[in-house]
Amino acid sequence: MSDMDPTEDRAARAARIRTDMGGADKVAALHAEGHKTIRDHIDAFLDPGSFRELGTFSRSMRLADRSSTPGDGKIGGHGTAEGRPVAVFGDDITVKRGSSSLVGGRKEHRLYERALAMGIPLVHFGQTGGGRIPDLIGSEGISEAGELFAMARRRHEIPMATAIVGQSFGGSSFLSALSDFVVMTRGSTLAVTSPKVFEIATGEIITFEEVGGVDVHNRITGQIDLGVETDEEAYAAVKRWLSYLPNNIREVAPRTEPTGPVEADPELATLVPTRRTRGYDMRRVVARICDSGSVFELQPQFARSASTGLARIDGWPIGFIANNPMFNAGVLDPETCQKIVRLCVLCDSFNLPIVWLVDVPGFMVGKRVEHDRMLHWGMRMMQALQMASTPTLTVCIRKAFGLAWQAMNGAGMVSKGLYSWPGAEIGFMDPDVGVNVAFGSKLDKITDPEAREMERKALVAEVADATSPYEAAGTMRIDEIIDPADTRRILAEDLGRLAGRAVPPPEARILASWPTC
Repeated sequence: MSDMDPTEDRAARAARIRTDMGGADKVAALHAEGHKTIRDHIDAFLDPGSFRELGTFSRSMRLADRSSTPGDGKIGGHGTAEGRPVAVFGDDITVKRGSSSLVGGRKEHRLYERALAMGIPLVHFGQTGGGRIPDLIGSEGISEAGELFAMARRRHEIPMATAIVGQSFGGSSFLSALSDFVVMTRGSTLAVTSPKVFEIATGEIITFEEVGGVDVHNRITGQIDLGVETDEEAYAAVKRWLSYLPNNIREVAPRTEPTGPVEADPELATLVPTRRTRGYDMRRVVARICDSGSVFELQPQFARSASTGLARIDGWPIGFIANNPMFNAGVLDPETCQKIVRLCVLCDSFNLPIVWLVDVPGFMVGKRVEHDRMLHWGMRMMQALQMASTPTLTVCIRKAFGLAWQAMNGAGMVSKGLYSWPGAEIGFMDPDVGVNVAFGSKLDKITDPEAREMERKALVAEVADATSPYEAAGTMRIDEIIDPADTRRILAEDLGRLAGRAVPPPEARILASWPTC
């Protein structure tokens, strides 16, 4: 060994580590089952030949495990994704199930530090079996494991995405909760603790899918932004998400080439029924206003009374927040407010203007939402909006009742452009409901049913007149009432003019320090 070329020795050792990983037999078994190693994931995600590894020769601190823990369960480094520089890391399940350990944790932390210093996005592939015992069982070991949570101090200086591509417990699950974007492949699991531990600790028997499968997080918890069927779809989703964002908080989000002239769209208004109680899919309106094929909806199956996501208008990247009357009448409930806050934090951190499309009957009422902290989440949403530094534009499409008008960035809030369609209604509550509440006792005194109904209709008409957007526009609580056909053009022009704005420095962006979960 002593007379061997040191360079060749290093290259041979690196090749063996990268090929055999935790054991050639384990790699072969994974491939035979149709699964990928972390190196497969990284290679498939990055541009060919762009990966440069960091920490190739790391291994467990425990003498007994040094020869069997190449990389110590974590693999990472630098590369490019569609030409953009990124830092990337993930769990090597061929080494002690990718469990979290001391040296592996140091590697993750080191990659995070480097990504911050370089001002580049960080992408994480999660599928760990949890914390490694006996590495973490003692007081010294568990104390050092806290190094992983340096990321909890992040102020969104760089975009961070997690793809859950296998069974994820402990460390990789925690990192997903700290990420700005989480995509999850079907068949994977995302949870704090394995169901096997549940059974031992509490006697509860539950499947992996029931505790943290794609459908659970898509529809119930909202702890992921997107569920997909395959790993390849997960890679594509992360790349697409990154395409709307700058590399870091100090840069301006990249504009793409405009797709063509921004012209009037007379058919846009036909997508929205004039009767306020009729449902429709606001996502069709969003798609019509935004550039063709540019809408990337986030959390599409969670809190469906609002649609949120990223898109482009005339090439300008934006975030959008839109009530969707197709689901639960478009009301604001605790889950919807939580979803909106998450999008606000992302856009404010990375300089994306937010377009708000409003058709909201109000905040949800009832015991369930009160117990689910409607008060907390409603006010948290309004706090986030008031603290946002990124510019916002608002269009009232059909109706806006109660405090939900302000919560959806209406009059008196921070909008840099506040518009309404001519037929919209804006008021304290739905005129029919308002009349029943305010004049119910008066109407009850009218014994003749026909006369009572005539009086009720007259009162409703009077209240409805007061909810006309022209009333608010008359006192400059709305900037302009616009032709629906001109909505896209007006938003595009405003975005172009806002592009020359002074971008606040990172320390002035309060939402950049807000949690993502």
